[in-house]
Amino acid sequence: MDPVPGTPFGVVHLDVPAVTSGPAVGSLVAGIGSIVVSLVVICFGVAGARLGGAWAAGAFTVPGVLAGAAAIVAGLLGRRQIRRVAPPPAVRFTGRGLAVAGISCGAAGFLLSLSGLGLALLLQFA
Repeated sequence: MDPVPGTPFGVVHLDVPAVTSGPAVGSLVAGIGSIVVSLVVICFGVAGARLGGAWAAGAFTVPGVLAGAAAIVAGLLGRRQIRRVAPPPAVRFTGRGLAVAGISCGAAGFLLSLSGLGLALLLQFA
């Protein structure tokens, strides 16, 4: 408590605990989901190469790419939210590592999905 000069009153500053950023958590979840879907794309492309596995791989590539892109965007938004400076009574956000991991996983899932589709097409038409 800080006394207010010239008065019998005081000012109390309440400490607001930090909160984990929601977009950072969502980014990590979407990035991991993108990697899981990209592994499904690769499995369908390699295992079903002679049975038209490229069609199934192509169908799973779309959600893999979309989840990877969403993870990248949400991670960037989370990093911006965490980096923003707020005055003391406002809520502070944490989770920079979650946001960076989400961006990394999203980019890996995005690229693995596209390369899995390319592998499936190469095996089917070769």
